[in-house]
Amino acid sequence: MERKVKAFKELLDIMDELREKCPWDREQTLESLRKLTIEETYELGDAILKNNLQEIKKELGDLMLHIVFYAKIGSEKGAFDMGDVLEGINKKLIYRHPHVFGDVDVDGSSKKVEENWEALKLKEKGGNKRVLEGVPVAMPALVKANRIQEKASGVGFDWEYKEQVWDKVKEEVNELSHEIDKVDKDKIEAEFGDLFFAMVNAARLYGVDPEAALERTNLKFIKRFNYLESKTLMEGKNLHNMSLAEMDEIWEEAKKDD
Repeated sequence: MERKVKAFKELLDIMDELREKCPWDREQTLESLRKLTIEETYELGDAILKNNLQEIKKELGDLMLHIVFYAKIGSEKGAFDMGDVLEGINKKLIYRHPHVFGDVDVDGSSKKVEENWEALKLKEKGGNKRVLEGVPVAMPALVKANRIQEKASGVGFDWEYKEQVWDKVKEEVNELSHEIDKVDKDKIEAEFGDLFFAMVNAARLYGVDPEAALERTNLKFIKRFNYLESKTLMEGKNLHNMSLAEMDEIWEEAKKDD
């Protein structure tokens, strides 16, 4: 513990010195750091998907730097400092975990923990806070859909049995097919959205992170397509001049390396 506290204090001291002596660090604002923080968060997400523990450690350090940076700017504005940030999250964690720090019984159920968490969040503003209020507007649509459904589920708005979601998925597929036949682009887009939302719901119910699942497929496609392109170049061919059947043959080779 002493080593951790010492390292954290050193980071705070380094930030104080950077803010005073480095021209770039002095110029930064809450707004200018925002896009960089988003980038760092995605880099951490990439490292997690790759299960690269050393890279995760590095990216966590980069993200921690941003947190300390924001707290430093907050202290300069007289709004809050790192102590306020830490005390705030400590109090929140204790309050929202009464089954750990209090006498609430959840019978070892993580589902009950989630429901209790959402109920406590609503109480924090005198019961006037709306269930979906905490979902960031700027969050990517796929991640947002999952978070919306998690929050709704937290107050009991969910399927009684997870298998029921497949009827909804089939319903959305049929509705999409119907609109495609009518060639109405606006309604086709709307039905695609409904289908995506239903599929995100299914993934959630089966314990799958839809963002991670889709990114896994993205990476798999990139790997296979890069193999296809490299093999084509090695054979002195051009993708533009190849038939789909020729490309499919190499694509099947690429799948064997997965």
